[in-house]
Amino acid sequence: MSDINKNPQDQALIDAVTWNDQGLVPVIAQEVSSGDVLMMAWMNRDALLETIRLGEAVYWTRSRQKLWHKGEESGHTQKVKEIRLDCDGDTILLMVEQKDGIACHTGEHSCFFKQWDSAKATWVDQSIPKK
Repeated sequence: MSDINKNPQDQALIDAVTWNDQGLVPVIAQEVSSGDVLMMAWMNRDALLETIRLGEAVYWTRSRQKLWHKGEESGHTQKVKEIRLDCDGDTILLMVEQKDGIACHTGEHSCFFKQWDSAKATWVDQSIPKK
């Protein structure tokens, strides 16, 4: 992994991000080809540096308290095409190529398959039926 004390480019990258009190930043993964928002996750400094080093998304899993290379178990990796930082520096947007079109751990293309129906005051599952 990169040593930010020895690489000024890494230090400039890290310094531009506004990290929360836990040293994390929210990350949105968006598919380059479709424009679909695939998922939201978290990164710490090491995850961001590892993402740049590998060219694939690496996140910080808060539940397991470790780095998580997206697709390490499922094979559904995310090849990073662009990294963007919002105007406040407190959210990262990854423009990715999603391997096999599946980003969600449920097997869905996107994690955002539940839609609020205000008339019925309920969440509607918009997932694609499995064959």
